Amino acid sequence: MLKRAETLCPDSLALIGIYGSVATGDEHKKSDLDLMILINDKNGWVLADGFILDDIDVGYDIYCSSWDMLERDAQCNHAHLSRLFDSVIVYCKDKSSLKRLDEIRKEAAGLLASNRRYDKANFAYCEAKKKFAESYLTESLSKVRSCAGVAIMFIEDAVMLYNGRYFRKGTKRTFDELRQLDLPFDFEIIITDIIRAETVEKIRSGLKDLLVLTNEYLKIPKQKELPTAENLRGTYEEMYSNWKNKMAEAADRDDMYSSFMNLLSLQDMFHEIAQGIEVDDLEIMDKFDPHNLEMNVCVFNTALSNYLAEYEKVGICPKHYGSVEEFEKNYCKAIHNN
Repeated sequence: MLKRAETLCPDSLALIGIYGSVATGDEHKKSDLDLMILINDKNGWVLADGFILDDIDVGYDIYCSSWDMLERDAQCNHAHLSRLFDSVIVYCKDKSSLKRLDEIRKEAAGLLASNRRYDKANFAYCEAKKKFAESYLTESLSKVRSCAGVAIMFIEDAVMLYNGRYFRKGTKRTFDELRQLDLPFDFEIIITDIIRAETVEKIRSGLKDLLVLTNEYLKIPKQKELPTAENLRGTYEEMYSNWKNKMAEAADRDDMYSSFMNLLSLQDMFHEIAQGIEVDDLEIMDKFDPHNLEMNVCVFNTALSNYLAEYEKVGICPKHYGSVEEFEKNYCKAIHNN
């Protein structure tokens, strides 16, 4: 390879590293050799090749990696980072290449050690949910099984990244590496049950169970703020202003869609506030009635009253004015006082 590089692309080859089973001592007699061939420019792609040795019946894929590809790996959007972290460098064109590789490795290690890893874990988990949803768009056993397989890989990534870890070894050691995390549920049994499932329905059911358990496990540690006048002020008035009269209007017009969407908007605001502040996370969408829109108005008003109690706990009283003129007078008075 070095001779080929010297002839065809003398400035392109930066580093050669060995990773995978040969580097970890986990190889068998039919193992191929995993190489990280790092190139500086597009001319280096001529070093890539693939071939099969008939006498030992082993295939080889000489695959090149660019610096851009390595830097994308360092963003830790997946947990298969052995090439980046564990490659044993056997050839280096110059010290600057080694320095650059070390900087990329430090960037990735820093990310895995920081709270940013939770965002990466959540990203992988969301990709798994997309595959779960996709499994309901077909009745093909092959396609549903494929969706489940990809979802499993995303979930495995999510769990590893959540713990600031990555897969150091190959597929055959996946469960060995996951066991080291001391998970609160048996990952291996759930996954193998999905793989064994012989019907579309059983695959979907098993994948749903896996997603639910993983979701509970991936709860990001977050310290919520205590409710105060400062962090709650204005939220009640916003809810009142945005949707209270719209709920009544929807009922008057027998507009089920608007009634639903207005109530949903209030629900979303409750959830958003409760994510960061220690207040009751009010659930109201279970009370939506598509056949009685007046009842939905009552649901909205009751929920708004319940939230007003949170206001009162921290000493906030919504401002009320008898008329626009009274508001204007008070508003202008505040301007003059400043």
